[in-house]
Order: sequence, then structure tokens, then C-alpha cells
Amino acid sequence: MEETISLKEMFQTVKKRFWLIILISITLATLTAILTFFVLTPVYESKTQILVNQARSDQQLYNAAEVQTNIQLINTYNVIIKSPAILDKVKSELNLDRTVEELNDQVTVTSAKDSQVVEISVQDPSPHVATQIANKTAEVFQSQISKIMKVDNVSILSKAEVKADVSPVKPQPLLNIAIAIVVGLIVGVGLAFLLEYLDNTIKTEQDIETILELPVIGAITNIKEVPKATNTAARAPLNTRAPQRGETYGS
Repeated sequence: MEETISLKEMFQTVKKRFWLIILISITLATLTAILTFFVLTPVYESKTQILVNQARSDQQLYNAAEVQTNIQLINTYNVIIKSPAILDKVKSELNLDRTVEELNDQVTVTSAKDSQVVEISVQDPSPHVATQIANKTAEVFQSQISKIMKVDNVSILSKAEVKADVSPVKPQPLLNIAIAIVVGLIVGVGLAFLLEYLDNTIKTEQDIETILELPVIGAITNIKEVPKATNTAARAPLNTRAPQRGETYGS
């Protein structure tokens, strides 16, 4: 027997278990807020930029081929910046209490397409440490690239600085809570339909018609129990009148 469900039935299912959907969403949002504000450690980001460009005098003409060569070298430079040859010196000069592998995970190197500018981003729980690592990485790379590649075409374009109103890049409370609410709604709706699917009890005449595929010709409604009459209501009132002259009790 093929079962179908209409939009009306879907709406009724959601309406029937609306409290469950809202409860799951509120619970997930609350747990996410607690996790974001009180458990997760804020992480700050600092960036510095280096320029890959051969130094030239005013007499030298612009060489397009040389610029293209510098651009092609950037992919190689991106790998060298995160190599142990650079990061190990950064770790030693800053006396960092972490391994080179952990430092590598903190450093991100990016460059725009067809651009000679390379951006070094560093994330750390301390904004000051992130700034120190970013600037030191650029300085060490600039000094070591001439020994590694036998070229001198790197200069520091801008240094990283700690701003007065610095804010963490993660976690992002509003975004995390919004995602938790959406996930809660999805989970709640899914659970509501699952409970409705697993509920095989018969509640209405329509359920009988759907399951047995037979028309309903009658239904017995619930009959409420009638309260029993009190005995005092059936009793006659007692005669408490005093007997008159010539009368006796019971006459």
C-alpha cells in the first residue's frame, strides 16, 4: 500500500509538535551560547604584507617579464614561508613555547591572483603574540630568501599592528547562535516527522479509512459517567412540629 502525505498533514504534524521543535532550538542555542562565551578561547588575528619585487633604480625600465617571474615565484614563496627553515628561526627568536608544527597551523599565507603582494596572517589567543609572530615571520623570510633562492626581491609592505578596538575573529557568538537555531529547527522538524511516522495508533475515523481502506458507517462517542444522586435528596423532611392537644406522635 503506497502512503502519501499532503501539505496539510505536514503542517498539522509540525503544529502538533511545535513545542518540541522550539524546545530543541532553544536548547541548542543556549548550549552554543554557553560554549561560545564561557568555554571557547577567543582567537585574534594579525596580518602583515610583503611585496615580491626586484629593487630597481630610476634608470631601469619596467620589465613585464620580470614582473611575471615574480608572480610565478610567489607560489614557491608561500611554501617557503611556512617551512621549518623560516618558522624554526621565528620560534627561536621569539622564545615561543610551541612546536614548529603548531606554529605552522597558526600561520596562513595567501596572495591574490596575478598580484605581487603576499599576506601573512597569524591567529593566536593573544593579539600581541599574533602581531609579533606575523612581523617576525616576514622579517625572517626577507632575510633568509636571499640565501635560499639567491634573489633579493622581497620587501615588507606593511607591518602588523595591535589596534585599540581589536576583536577576536573566532568564535563568533551571533553567527554560532544563529547556526544553532537553524540546526535546532531542522533537527526538531525531522524528529517531529519521525515520531509521527513511528506513531501507529488509531486516533480518528480518517485513520481507520486510511489503514483499512473501508468507509466508516458509524462511531461511538465517549459517554461521561452520570454522578449518582445523593440519598438526602430522596428522603422526606422529618416532622419536628410539636404535637397539639388531642394529637399523638405518628397520627
